[in-house]
Amino acid sequence: MGTINSAFDIMTGALDADQSALNVVANNVANANTPGYTDEVPDWQQNPPITINGVQNGNGVTETGATSQRDRVLEERLDQQQQLASASGARLTALNTMQALFTPDSGSSSSTAGDIGADITSFFNSFASLEANPTDNALRQNVLSTASTLAGDISNAAASLNTQRAALDQEAAGVASQVNSLTSDLAQLNLEIQSASPHSDAGTLEDQRQQDLSQLSQLIGVNQITTENNGLSITTTSGQLLVSEGQSFQLTTGTVNGVTHFFLGGTDITSQLASGGGELGGYLTARDTDIPNTLNSLDQLAYGISTQVNALNNAGTDLDGDNGNAGDIFAEPTQVSGSATAMSVVMTDPNHIAAAALGAGTGDNTNATAMANLANQAIAGGQTPTDAYSNFVTTLGSTVSQVQAENTAQNASVTQLQTQNDALSSVNLNDEASSMTVLERSYQAGSQVFAMLNTVMAAALNLGDQTAVS
Repeated sequence: MGTINSAFDIMTGALDADQSALNVVANNVANANTPGYTDEVPDWQQNPPITINGVQNGNGVTETGATSQRDRVLEERLDQQQQLASASGARLTALNTMQALFTPDSGSSSSTAGDIGADITSFFNSFASLEANPTDNALRQNVLSTASTLAGDISNAAASLNTQRAALDQEAAGVASQVNSLTSDLAQLNLEIQSASPHSDAGTLEDQRQQDLSQLSQLIGVNQITTENNGLSITTTSGQLLVSEGQSFQLTTGTVNGVTHFFLGGTDITSQLASGGGELGGYLTARDTDIPNTLNSLDQLAYGISTQVNALNNAGTDLDGDNGNAGDIFAEPTQVSGSATAMSVVMTDPNHIAAAALGAGTGDNTNATAMANLANQAIAGGQTPTDAYSNFVTTLGSTVSQVQAENTAQNASVTQLQTQNDALSSVNLNDEASSMTVLERSYQAGSQVFAMLNTVMAAALNLGDQTAVS
């Protein structure tokens, strides 16, 4: 009887284990399309054997729960690569917008700068034309017209860059609240995981934590540190603490020199975040490096042209006979910074263009020749105006190409890692169907053995008489 009872216990346990395992498979199928869900497999544990007459006999199996099919190292690698791809992607978007300002032939509505290179050539050519007939009013008017076009296109480009910088500043500031929300959630999930499953996989709680980590990695560069009891600490890539198990530390913002800066524990970490990765890193790199570099090139160009042309115009004789005080053609800049934004034509009377040398007759063209020759002089940051503009546009294009190549490679790496992770962790309906078939057959076999044992038990209780068992 003891042996039959043991057999009953073994088969009862087997049926319960199969049923529990079938529930795990059913849950996988139900969550096949749930974002962030990780495939689970049943955990089987052999029961301690029993000894009868000195012989050990198996005592069946118990289904002890389910374990998520995850690889934490692979998940962390995926998060790290996503940080790089998000940073280069955000920066590339900003760079493409910048480049569109200086490519009018593209047909882009963003090409508000016109063709500054052509403007420079037309402006200095207008002085060359004036050489031939320095008293011609139409040629003088053409000088002011080309000057206005050049100044307008440069100032429009600078204004557009400043507008883009302000937009990037707003985008960056908005990231802080998203980061703080995610780090608060991660701290709370740490507490729940440490309480519910300190020494083993926490199932859906870990799925939620990994999803939050993935979102956080797209926003900001982070490092992950596994702690005791299945906890997690998170720092920025430069080491500032964002989450320490159940506690989160808020990222705050403040305005410094007109732009948003980021603080953690009272320390300004803006420069570290710029190089750390994530969308925030891309925004800050474009805001604090790419746009200022472009503006500086435009400022050097505007300052050089404005100051040198004004100086020569005030060193000659205009059509009204003014010697040495004909006036400025462009608004005189007080410093290099901001010269592009402020560039404009202040001269309204073409008679005040000093085409003649100082003290010479109004029909002289010496000073017009000197102003035309400025096109070939290093007046813009140590380069000729045409070379300065051409080099900065080439440099910008090279930067765009470099970041584009980086982003393409990083996205390919993200795709590869995501494919590897999906192969391990996502629900495969074919595999689930196979598992379900095996478990159903196991359950059917257990049921048949159970029925046989029931028949044997009934016969034993009736001393061998055949008795129908319902």
